Amino acid sequence: MLTVRTDLAVEAHALWRESAAETTRLKGVAAREEQAEGMTVTRVEILDQEGARALGKPEGTYLTLDVSPLWRREEDAFPRAVRAVAALLGPLLPEEGPVLAAGLGNQAMTPDALGPRSLDHLLVTRHLGEALPQLRPVAGLGAGVLGTTGMEVAEWVRGAAEQVGPAAVIVVDALAARDLERLCATVQIADTGLVPGSGVGNHRMALNRETLGVPVISVGVPTVVDAETIARDLLGEAGAVPKALNGRGRRFFVTPESIDQKIRDLSKVLGYGINLALQESLALEDLEALMA
Repeated sequence: MLTVRTDLAVEAHALWRESAAETTRLKGVAAREEQAEGMTVTRVEILDQEGARALGKPEGTYLTLDVSPLWRREEDAFPRAVRAVAALLGPLLPEEGPVLAAGLGNQAMTPDALGPRSLDHLLVTRHLGEALPQLRPVAGLGAGVLGTTGMEVAEWVRGAAEQVGPAAVIVVDALAARDLERLCATVQIADTGLVPGSGVGNHRMALNRETLGVPVISVGVPTVVDAETIARDLLGEAGAVPKALNGRGRRFFVTPESIDQKIRDLSKVLGYGINLALQESLALEDLEALMA
């Protein structure tokens, strides 16, 4: 059984293989590596209910992009990352029709601010239909958190979707990982929607096709790791018994010391990547001019 918290399908797949002591392929799940703009992409497809039960994730496609070249300051890492996000997101979207992009999270908490800050880089066009008919209609929603609004995120998004009538909804949110090396270094794009807060044990109402009536594509980056997960891994490497933790550390989460800068950079990567996926007639240079 998977007991380690993670929102990443690629990690859930790795955890299953560890727990089963297996190197063979899991029935109901297909996984392979690809490349996008010179960056590694891991595609995990959960094909049926057997695979969904094994990984604890809904059936669908999960694309995991390694954006660590950003932090190694490789040449052209930013434009490559933007184009890679667009290339992975585009095929999951309907070919036409308006789109609602919702940034989930708490602006006041940097590790949870990825969603709303990505909206700062979103090209909103729904109100420009007559002036710029060549652009796809896009609306943006910064959905606040229950503790500050008294409303579930799903209520915000569902209400906005009823007004916009989108062909699809894109939700951007911060995620939780199992591996420290994946913090702010991985982008997950999935066609299954999401359950806000699930990675940190704070499950909210789901945002998916069943609840919104249209395809829901989630875009996220892991920004925290459960402290107990870190301790379990360290104890395991030292040959100690992870059971000694007895649940301690379950409510503590670790984030990188450079989280402020990383959220600034990643929110721009995601915002621009979403723009390129939605506005196929525009190049990155066009976006930079429009967003300046």
